[in-house]
Amino acid sequence: MRSESGKRPRRVAVVGAGILGACVGWNLARRGAEVVLIDAARPGEGVTNWSFSWVNASNKTVSRSYFDLNVAGMAAHRELAGTIGADTWWYPTGHLRWADDPASEARFLKTAELLGSWGYRVEVSTGAEVRRRLEPALALPDEVPVVLYPDEAWVHGRNLVDRLVGQVVAGGGELRSGTEVRDIGTGPDGSVRTVSLSDGSRLDVDTVVNAAGPGASHVAGLVARQLPMRREPGVVTRIDCARLPIHRAMHAPHIEMRPDGDASMVLHSRETDALIDTGEEPAQLALLLHELARDVVPDLADSRIAQARVAHRPIPADGFPSVGAVPSVPGYYEAVSHSGITLGPVLGRLLAAEILDGERDALLADFPPERFPQ
Repeated sequence: MRSESGKRPRRVAVVGAGILGACVGWNLARRGAEVVLIDAARPGEGVTNWSFSWVNASNKTVSRSYFDLNVAGMAAHRELAGTIGADTWWYPTGHLRWADDPASEARFLKTAELLGSWGYRVEVSTGAEVRRRLEPALALPDEVPVVLYPDEAWVHGRNLVDRLVGQVVAGGGELRSGTEVRDIGTGPDGSVRTVSLSDGSRLDVDTVVNAAGPGASHVAGLVARQLPMRREPGVVTRIDCARLPIHRAMHAPHIEMRPDGDASMVLHSRETDALIDTGEEPAQLALLLHELARDVVPDLADSRIAQARVAHRPIPADGFPSVGAVPSVPGYYEAVSHSGITLGPVLGRLLAAEILDGERDALLADFPPERFPQ
């Protein structure tokens, strides 16, 4: 098949059909590339489905360039919602944060002040005002300061991935699920030529995008590249409740919560994550998260734990995304990052432009894969 220009469409194998792989594949496909999405499981069922899925830049102030990239990610989500429809996946209801000790309170208020100076929308109110205007089910002191970031959101990651993958396939792309990449073949000049799968098939390709999440280091090794990754597991719990008592994502003392549909919530805590390596079973950690959530939302007294899982976050060693071409292996690109939910739409668009046009956007200047020594 050839495009209107007479050239054969570029054939791209995207390894990993989570949020980053789906966004890269969708952006490539809508620009005429021939896309093959490859995943060992079903699309969106891995880390994407076990993420807090909070679209934000308020937690990304470690560097201005990383903050700016995440702000662009938020804008790209709004644009994507307008393009493919927002139903079932996009919930721009804002984000709340408060603390129960002076040191933590001082830190988040200082961050809020910094964000305001950067032009990020921030509102500071009291616990009483939040209960009256936004979240009546919360148990929080009247005078405690609460920060609202009104432009933040949460995403149903699995539903978004399903939507994007469905459009890729409907447009003529392929989905190879339930199979793994076993080998990436290169030609005499070192450029990518083939991808061999565990089901015995081999694909002729022009480009490989490594969006394999926690497995990205292994995929990089198939082209003799070292991609150092952090080990940072997190436990996420879903609870079922007869009535959804909260309406937005929030960081309460010791617990993070968000809705996950009409009668379900997602719970997470960095403090609970710290107990994973002590030998505590996920079921016990889920009980702890459930107890912490009931302390903040008493209406959850009758809720029940539905699922819990320990997931491994895909974080390059220095904490920042690894996005773009690897010059030593022509045709090989990486799309590996924590905050994949926030960054997926913008990284998908920018990486598609780099692959198809050879254009490297200034937003990615600080995040090239070659920064990791080989």
